[in-house]
Amino acid sequence: MSIFETDDAIVGMVHLSALPGSPDYGGSFDAIRTRALTDVHALESGGVDAIMVENFGDSPFYPDDVPKHVVASMTRIVTELRQAVDCPLGVNVLRNDAESALSIATAGGADFIRVNVHTGARLTDQGVVEGNAHETLRLRDEIDSGVKILADIDVKHSAPLAERPLTELVDETLGRGRADGLVVSGVGTGHEVDTDLLESVVSVRDEASSDASVLVGSGTTTENVADLLEIADGAIVGTALKEEGKTTNEVDESRVSELVRRA
Repeated sequence: MSIFETDDAIVGMVHLSALPGSPDYGGSFDAIRTRALTDVHALESGGVDAIMVENFGDSPFYPDDVPKHVVASMTRIVTELRQAVDCPLGVNVLRNDAESALSIATAGGADFIRVNVHTGARLTDQGVVEGNAHETLRLRDEIDSGVKILADIDVKHSAPLAERPLTELVDETLGRGRADGLVVSGVGTGHEVDTDLLESVVSVRDEASSDASVLVGSGTTTENVADLLEIADGAIVGTALKEEGKTTNEVDESRVSELVRRA
């Protein structure tokens, strides 16, 4: 695979608590970074192949341009996490701030970013979110970054503005969008992916003779991980790795180990 060091990669999620400036901020930045460090150690000890950091607690999300203090907070945390673990590290800045994600990842020594809407446009609770592949790729060249780009196809918590053939969506994301990998998710966080859609994306990728990885973006559990990895190249897993299977809880190392074992 072009991004990860192994096939069937399991990417564990670090869901950051609300950062300073967000409505749910708890008043202690040190508590946020301590929790992130605890989660990242549990993920690595449990055997994941990579880890991705996301400002999950910052809802309601800015559509595509987070404030500078969010960039500063995430850069500090990502830098600390990079020093704490050896596996590949990724960044996702919600809702769709690819420029900030790329900047944070490059400055913090991370390896990849996730971009929810890289090409095209989607209707979301933040309004219409448009892809900015033209800016993201030029910024990557400008700052001489080696960070890879994972781009969603039919991203969760959104709807298309107009129906288009899947072949066109995948071809444009990989071709003109030059994504290094694709993510296919269910309708929302923790929701299972449509396996027919997943198989179709993999098929279009193969027909394009691309080496881009295809990852499951939501709904992976200990029960279905083996079946999903028969289709996809890996999975991004958050909810299933948390205590009691709740997205906002701490990472449960025993859950991580069991899911990795079954994978």
